[in-house]
Amino acid sequence: MQYNTTNGSESATNDDDYAESVLRKIENEQRLAKKRKFAKISEGFSLFTYFFFIIIRIVLVFVPQYGYIHPDEFFQSSEVISGEVFELEHTRTWEFNSTMPIRSYAIPFFYLKIPMVVLKFILMFTKMLLGVDLLTSYIILIFPRIIICLISFLNDYSIYQICRAYNLKYDIRLVTFASSAVVLTFGIRTFSNTIEMTLCSLLLYLVSDCMILSNTVIYQKEFLEEKYENAKNISERVKYFKMRMSLPHHSYSKCAMISSICVIGIFNRPTFICFGLPLVFFWMLRGMGISRTVTFTDFNLRMLFFITSALPSFFIIVIIDSLYYGYLSLAQIYIMDISIYSFLVTPVNFIRYNINSSNTAAHGEHPKWLHFLINIPILYNILGIIAVVSFLNMFYKFCRKEYQNLPQTQSFVFMMTSAIFAPIFMLSFFNHQEPRFLIPITAPLILLHSPKLITGVNISNYLRESNWYLVRFFGSYVNISVRGRVILKIWYMMNIIFTIFFGFIHQAGVVQLTDYMSSYYHHENMKQIHLVTSHIYSIPESLLVIPNSNIILTNPETGLKYKSSRRFFIYEYGSMDIEQMFKRMKIVLDAAELKLRMKNVNYDVFIAIPSSQAYELNQMFYKHQQLITYKEEQIFYPHLSTEAFPNFYTTIHPCEINTNVDELDETCSLENYDDIKDQWTTAGVLRRVSLTAHQFGLALYKVEIRRKKPKFS
Repeated sequence: MQYNTTNGSESATNDDDYAESVLRKIENEQRLAKKRKFAKISEGFSLFTYFFFIIIRIVLVFVPQYGYIHPDEFFQSSEVISGEVFELEHTRTWEFNSTMPIRSYAIPFFYLKIPMVVLKFILMFTKMLLGVDLLTSYIILIFPRIIICLISFLNDYSIYQICRAYNLKYDIRLVTFASSAVVLTFGIRTFSNTIEMTLCSLLLYLVSDCMILSNTVIYQKEFLEEKYENAKNISERVKYFKMRMSLPHHSYSKCAMISSICVIGIFNRPTFICFGLPLVFFWMLRGMGISRTVTFTDFNLRMLFFITSALPSFFIIVIIDSLYYGYLSLAQIYIMDISIYSFLVTPVNFIRYNINSSNTAAHGEHPKWLHFLINIPILYNILGIIAVVSFLNMFYKFCRKEYQNLPQTQSFVFMMTSAIFAPIFMLSFFNHQEPRFLIPITAPLILLHSPKLITGVNISNYLRESNWYLVRFFGSYVNISVRGRVILKIWYMMNIIFTIFFGFIHQAGVVQLTDYMSSYYHHENMKQIHLVTSHIYSIPESLLVIPNSNIILTNPETGLKYKSSRRFFIYEYGSMDIEQMFKRMKIVLDAAELKLRMKNVNYDVFIAIPSSQAYELNQMFYKHQQLITYKEEQIFYPHLSTEAFPNFYTTIHPCEINTNVDELDETCSLENYDDIKDQWTTAGVLRRVSLTAHQFGLALYKVEIRRKKPKFS
């Protein structure tokens, strides 16, 4: 009887083991099928795709992109450096004044001025040997972008190294990074934010590498210590002791590089503090909480060593800035006539300026939530939305005290999440918020969330965790998921739109205008040229390639020193009303005409204005046609000024505007503009499309005093 019972229990046990083995086999097959599916989907993320986007990035430098994202692209670095190196007329903004400069000169000195000096000598020898002057507005435009493009590959390198360190799929993340519109537009422009993004990527790589090294060494050290304590004889103890002593030092690893990057980042943009602080905190905190051998003493020593290692780079940058802005001179150094006031720390001035809310409000005042809800989706579209939703889900779990469902404090996920949202939280306290301020979070965001472009997102998982019964019930019985292929298509489509808009449409006529006016200036050698602009961004004067009139020249025959007179003048009236702008232009025209009659100085006056404003400008000229005549010189396509957005409801076609009215008895061509009564005929629709398209341009008009024999032919 006992035998039968035992036999039955053994049979039941065998059946259970068999069932478990079958279930395990099914799970393994499902896991392998999922991996095969993942591998099949990720074929599109091959390195071939990555190198395709690398070529696109390089091509977009040389095309070039005429899109003008923001004036800071030029006026915070390349405008000043180009003007000084090539001795060209340029604009020095208030940020570079000597009384309270807030921009460090040392940073662009190293990455921009030194290469430009090399380029200057190359162009000089080319002109001497070949007789060809290659210094054109095209060279001034693309050469800084070539430098920035080369620097941008440090981001790729950092992402690749982080993926290797954490055993992540690097091809997915590299393709996502290379295809991002942030990289294809901001990543090849001379923004200080672009340098900040590269420095943040490097800092993230170094901190990640140090964390893995520390975790590995700590684990091995504790393992060997345990073996040492349990050793049975002296020979084994000696062996384990030698092995423990041979472990690499990790507590201060890469400290000098990390501290130097932080100093460079802060002098480049003091907002780097917001991005670097979480990563430096992770570097100092590593090992604490997971090992009894790492204590707060190590934390304090790391902080002290970090500050000490930052001093050399700090003093080098401070001395360069102090020499450039005139706070310090070589003569003072030679005679040791130095005080605390001889040194300039530009980040202090930057913070003093931006801590005043009225100063930042002058550049535009925005709500605190703009970065989080608007700017992230603008920069990273669908991936940015996924990142925000994922963070809100983590915050929701934190509020519910579900700490077991949150990532560990020293894990990869927690570090990347902190690197993304801790800076956003700190930057949101400032009332001036622009999307470009967030581009340093590109690397951690892509490292953490780019796999969702192929795995997709299951929304039902988020709904099941809700406290509301109906939401939880809905998430349990309805499977709501977005396939990775759909997310990937949205990612590519939105990045294409972003790149086209900011790379080739937004304010794109301004750079084309500088190229045209540069050619006109060098063709008209004896004329003074006056350019009036309205509803467009500031013109980078260095792109005009006009010799600096403040440079003292020497006559090679007589040895006399002289300065060349300035012949090009720019009058920028921003978003001023057309009528007010016309009055200002009339003053410029009258002054030039007076100079012509008194000193016989020939002149040309031009107006550059978005073609969407052409009708209003023509009305002003028509009212003053007895005194002034004007002529359309050129329209630069495409161009979009958000300050003068095209009017989609107007019925005035720009091509129907008469810009060469020479007879006083002529009738304004706009009085009989509506020849097509039915706007929904084929001709009417085509006219409407043409009307809209023609408003996406920057019109250049030549203006003159009306004479008996007008100069226009």
